[in-house]
Amino acid sequence: MKIKEIYDILNQIAPFESQEKWDNSGVLIGNMQSEFERIYLSLDLDSELIDEVLPNSLIITHHPLIFRGLKNISLDTYPSGIIAKMITKNITLISMHTNYDKFVLNEYFAKDILGFDIVKKDDFLIYCDVDFKFSELVNFVKQKLDVEQIKTTFVKQDIKNIAICTGSGMDLLSMVKADVFLTGDIKYHQALEAKENGINLIDINHYESERYFGASLMKYLQNIKIKVIITNSKNPFVYC
Repeated sequence: MKIKEIYDILNQIAPFESQEKWDNSGVLIGNMQSEFERIYLSLDLDSELIDEVLPNSLIITHHPLIFRGLKNISLDTYPSGIIAKMITKNITLISMHTNYDKFVLNEYFAKDILGFDIVKKDDFLIYCDVDFKFSELVNFVKQKLDVEQIKTTFVKQDIKNIAICTGSGMDLLSMVKADVFLTGDIKYHQALEAKENGINLIDINHYESERYFGASLMKYLQNIKIKVIITNSKNPFVYC
């Protein structure tokens, strides 16, 4: 199977032209006429995964391995060391980042992971109507994500609607029109801003909210005649 064939399928699922201007989704390593024997799906790409991947494979990640220009390829630094290994093993890389957030991942997280009905979609933001006390919602999210602790900012107890953005969505705070905003990577001053503006926050963490990338994409690739393997890089954070 050629990269062009799978690229066209992915482009129908989440058009690459819809990615943000600063993003770097698309074919990052390889070319459209390259052929591959199997697909690996992963949130990120790290050295442990590259060592496990068989030669002549395609890796599809959510987060792009390359964001900024590389001035040199060093074998012992990230990410150039991984790129060198990929070239040696004839591994192609496609990343689906902000385009995939908009068309698939945020909706999948809200419906398939949290089990909510979506009432509105606004670019990256997913809105759902709920009926929780804030403390109940926090415990519900912790259970769904299988985490013991979670950061929150509390303003009000009665929750009737929520906004969701997986990954890191606090730049969207000014557009949120809901009782609670669920997103990751919340910083101190952002939490203060939300509290002053009457919005509760639940920090669903970056990794924990996006680790479903492989499962969400697998739904679209079940009928292609090539082996698809879901794997994941490890969370770089350790909670003590």
